[in-house]
Amino acid sequence: MNVYKIDKIGELLASNPYPGRGIVVGKSEDGKYAVSAYFIMGRSENSRNRVFVKKDNVLYTEPYDASKVSDPSLIIYAAVREHNGALIVTNGDQTDTVYEAMKAGGDMRSALRTREFEPDAPNLTPRISAVSFIEEGELCYEMSILKSADPEGSSCNRFFYEYSSVAGVGHFIHTYVTDGNPIPTFVGEPERVLIPSDIDAFAKEIWENLNENNKISLYLRYTSLEDGSVSERIINKNA
Repeated sequence: MNVYKIDKIGELLASNPYPGRGIVVGKSEDGKYAVSAYFIMGRSENSRNRVFVKKDNVLYTEPYDASKVSDPSLIIYAAVREHNGALIVTNGDQTDTVYEAMKAGGDMRSALRTREFEPDAPNLTPRISAVSFIEEGELCYEMSILKSADPEGSSCNRFFYEYSSVAGVGHFIHTYVTDGNPIPTFVGEPERVLIPSDIDAFAKEIWENLNENNKISLYLRYTSLEDGSVSERIINKNA
């Protein structure tokens, strides 16, 4: 087994009909950018009825057609927030939990120890999260997944990963292994994926390889390690 293998994310996605929600964090191949990506997918009409919207420097999931929302509790939330230069990306309202903890002097780990997987039995969807920041021109980042310890959801296992950035390498974590009933939870460590230097090339690679029926929205951000300037892309299927 090659622990240093780097996959192309397009190839991983093309062969997987339902990775669910996914986060990628890492450094671009040319070493110039800190990169974060977040995508959402859905199988139900309620879940698919969403778009990404950026307001007041916060990325939200919002209903595309408000009249069709049947249950907003697990699908409408702030997905991306910033605090003192740290970028918080998660697949649920734990974004706010991490944000409030950091405002109070805490960190992602202390915040997520107060949370667990989503209460959506029988799937018991994991909560995935990432926090990245730039120190002295270098990217540092942490990722986490909160998973049920058993099929009944009797307790929660919490996993945390801390990374030093390497040019061209990103780490990809997603909620599910693939489609199923119930949907099988992601297993193992975040996957190593190649991050190209061009934001549009990476956006295209991710978006075009997400399952056409299930994909909903993609957010992608490249932050210059030299001057902090930001480039972003938002793609919504419900445009």
